[in-house]
Amino acid sequence: MAQTSAHILMVDDEEEIRHVVRVLLESEGFTVTEAASGEEALARFTPDMDLVILDVKMPGISGYQVCLRLRERWNVPILFLTAKTQDSDLTMGYSSGGDDYLAKPFSYPELMARVKGLLRRYHVYKGKLDSGVDQYAEWRGLRLNCERNEAWCAGRQLNLTEKEYRLLRLMLLHRGKIFSARNLYESVWEEPYFAPSSNTVMVHIRKLREKVEADPQNPELIKTVWGKGYRIE
Repeated sequence: MAQTSAHILMVDDEEEIRHVVRVLLESEGFTVTEAASGEEALARFTPDMDLVILDVKMPGISGYQVCLRLRERWNVPILFLTAKTQDSDLTMGYSSGGDDYLAKPFSYPELMARVKGLLRRYHVYKGKLDSGVDQYAEWRGLRLNCERNEAWCAGRQLNLTEKEYRLLRLMLLHRGKIFSARNLYESVWEEPYFAPSSNTVMVHIRKLREKVEADPQNPELIKTVWGKGYRIE
């Protein structure tokens, strides 16, 4: 598929921004579908779409939550378009499955460079996925089927809860990255983080270790980084 025939979903609660982005994209030959909320984005998304441009802060379902729900089934690239540019926001965006971040106000060249770069990488990746490659993520005996939400360890299929699977997938797909309890809770539970939430994360990490570690008391896969969080290394 040529990039200029790509189908893009533009999601923002501000009509003016949607209009400006649509005009820019259509001037390059892209097909654009608009959505004014997270709920509308999920309703209007179709598997043939090639890119989602997604505002973070919207009434109702946030952009992060939309991203997480799309990531449960689809690998479509997601570009966050937002006024929020703090490090914590960037971390949250990437940990929820976003591919790139563009701050408002943005320039025409910036937008087109990000869009075309994401589409180019996606079409290369999609070609591999269609041929049966890259459907799986593997690391040190762990194996995930990212399309069917299944996991194995040392050849043995794991009986994971939904939350355990999502924790494992998030950390495995971002090996080496440190996830704080807040990152994990807001990404997996999709709820605001409060102090007691760290205990919920800790309990789920402990149960997950019991299923994937040879010695859960001395984990070799899911490491604790004291004072910072957890990572797979």
